[in-house]
Amino acid sequence: MTDLASAPSAPSRVPPLRLVLAEDSVLLREGLIRLFDEAGFETVASYGDADSLLAEIDGLRPDVAVLDVRMPPTFRDEGVRAALELRRRLPSVGILLLSQYVEGTYAHELLAAGNGGLGYLLKDRVASLDELRDAVTRISAGGTVLDPQVVRELLARRTDPLAALTPRERDVLGLMAEGRTNASISAMLVIGVGAVEKNVTAIFQKLGLDDSGSDHRRVLAVLTYLRH
Repeated sequence: MTDLASAPSAPSRVPPLRLVLAEDSVLLREGLIRLFDEAGFETVASYGDADSLLAEIDGLRPDVAVLDVRMPPTFRDEGVRAALELRRRLPSVGILLLSQYVEGTYAHELLAAGNGGLGYLLKDRVASLDELRDAVTRISAGGTVLDPQVVRELLARRTDPLAALTPRERDVLGLMAEGRTNASISAMLVIGVGAVEKNVTAIFQKLGLDDSGSDHRRVLAVLTYLRH
């Protein structure tokens, strides 16, 4: 007879990340739900406008909210405004803006609105299911994921402070803003991790960011440029 006390226990199953989605296009909304399902996530609710999402989100308690930027009624910035309200009400919920547009001012406000996970990806530049899965997972863990085009447009609004950085430091800063780790930056720029760390340290020093032990100094490095 098998000793139940000594028998190996079945591995516990990690529940899938819970997502809510706001996207006014029915076809795109249904397509995203299928993509998220294939990626191993659970879409617990979906909406055609941002107000409906905000009205019910307190009871849903998702891990990540995915929003388009421009939705009814004005198709201007409803999704980003909803994201700001969501960040105020439920700061632990990750936010992924998935859009065709870059709203620089509001993206800056979102970055400055707290330490919760945040992503801003352009729909036509999401190249693979793995890329989308990685982005959602990183955002749910509190990370920051920005499309390179979003980073370029944000930095283009404030070019003068970039003069303080060397070309290599600017390259490192751009990749930092995308949410890349030092190891990833090292591989992408084909330089040693030690060299990346030196560049990151130089960026922090030039921006006057003291070592507070916070991982979000990497985001603050970008925000400092955008504020001046």
